[in-house]
Amino acid sequence: MRHIFLPLILLILVALEGVALDILPSSLLDSNLMITPHWVLMFLVLIAIFYDRQNSYYAIMYAFIFGLLIDIAYTGILGVYMFTYAVVIYVILELRKMLHSNIYSALLFGIISITIAELIINVIYYVVGIMNTTWTDYFIYRLIPSVLANAIFILILYPIFAKRLEKWKNTQIK
Repeated sequence: MRHIFLPLILLILVALEGVALDILPSSLLDSNLMITPHWVLMFLVLIAIFYDRQNSYYAIMYAFIFGLLIDIAYTGILGVYMFTYAVVIYVILELRKMLHSNIYSALLFGIISITIAELIINVIYYVVGIMNTTWTDYFIYRLIPSVLANAIFILILYPIFAKRLEKWKNTQIK
């Protein structure tokens, strides 16, 4: 039964990403800032840190599946989020070997993952011709606000799920 919790939480986060901007104050939305919620990615980072063992890759599998769901639901190009989330989670799985699992490393990995994901997605969209803003505008109006908003979100998720993910990891089939 516990094996259904992670996909269910990720599915709920996919649905909530679509309405995430409706939660923000209208003064933020009326400005030039473009905040992109990556709530699924933030939860995948927590899965990579606290749930995956040294030889398991559940987070990468979930990154493929739910990245594809995000592509289907919210983007016009299939595979962008699927590829990006899988690559980012692989990087996080390799980096987690260097630091202990705590709130500071989760925040650091969250910031790193958002930065890498946003840059990869932006490069893909730039090559395809969807994105046409300058890089300085992109950094100021999209990357920095997105990193800050998603860092706040991982700080909200951490106390709720860190211990649960550790507990679920210890009860999973070895």
